[in-house]
Amino acid sequence: MRLLHTSDWHLGRAFHRVNMLGAQAGFIGHLVATVRERGVDAVVVSGDVYDRAVPPLAAVELFDDALHRLADLGVPTVMISGNHDSARRLGVGAGLIGRAGIHLRTEPSACGTPVVLQDDFADVAFYGLPYLEPALVKDEFGVEKPGHEAVLAAAMDRVRADLATRARGTRSVVLAHAFVTGGQASDSERDITIGGVAAVPAGVFDGVDYAALGHLHGCQTITERVRYSGSPLPYSFSEADHRKSMWLVDLDAEGAVTAERVDCPVPRALARIRGTLEELLADPGLTRHEEAWIEATLTDAVRPADPMARLAERFPHTLSLAFAPERAPEDPDVSYAQRLAGRSDQEIAEDFVAHVRGAGPDEHEQGVLRDAFDAVRADETVREVAR
Repeated sequence: MRLLHTSDWHLGRAFHRVNMLGAQAGFIGHLVATVRERGVDAVVVSGDVYDRAVPPLAAVELFDDALHRLADLGVPTVMISGNHDSARRLGVGAGLIGRAGIHLRTEPSACGTPVVLQDDFADVAFYGLPYLEPALVKDEFGVEKPGHEAVLAAAMDRVRADLATRARGTRSVVLAHAFVTGGQASDSERDITIGGVAAVPAGVFDGVDYAALGHLHGCQTITERVRYSGSPLPYSFSEADHRKSMWLVDLDAEGAVTAERVDCPVPRALARIRGTLEELLADPGLTRHEEAWIEATLTDAVRPADPMARLAERFPHTLSLAFAPERAPEDPDVSYAQRLAGRSDQEIAEDFVAHVRGAGPDEHEQGVLRDAFDAVRADETVREVAR
């Protein structure tokens, strides 16, 4: 069976105020063409179909168009909700849509109930594990202390229990939306840390033939059987070096996996450039970036006049401009943002305690801070889902 694995469409999302809907429509067209031209037997979409719980109408219309085009191909599609989606909204009409071969899996309680497809050899069971927010699903899965590993392990226990009842030779595919240990994150993914831990071990997916992951925006191989497709389009300058693609996965009669990357259309290249304004305007080595979307970091000791306008003369698609004068870290003029760069909310809070009290928090106090951050994030998730 040949699968096309994609995820993290984020329909409705902009890139530094640039409307990406046209590029997203171009990707959908590319997806449909790939399914038709490469003999794909099933499409799997591993979450974050939309960029937010209540997407704009244009994004909903594009999703509707994608559903119709996939259904017209007669190729089954399995989709799960991600942490950006409203699972309840995405799942509206799932039963009816399923009759057209588009299988939406948004209910945590259905993790152990697969979509079963057949090829020339036997059945392939597709298990959809939507994003499992620990605070919301801990009771469903009977875990005492909510955490990503605990709830995902419980969901996979249901998958393996169901798989054990299937006929010999049944192969299995799991769709999941999670941060798996070994994956490389980007700036554009929403933090899903709980209890100071965001990642789960790849071993949680042991026992299935292929785990099609979503959440991280870079295409990557965790193991031969556990892969991220990544987002089909860039959503932050941290993805400037990404090769945007989908996985074309073949499952043989024994469940062995072979995978090929299928490149996605690139609307415009990304480039991060750094130096003084005069260096950036004069450097001949930057000619290749003149038509790219640009993130420019100026290192001038004194902020130059009209830097954006002057940069735009050479780089008309400059979208982001930052100032980072080259000073020693202890320099009092180093910006607050620079001092906080790369630090987690927990680390910033602990630094604040140390600053006002003269000593950092002890182990118990670190736990209190961690629980507070988890509670706030969980409350924000609950309120967003309820909208």
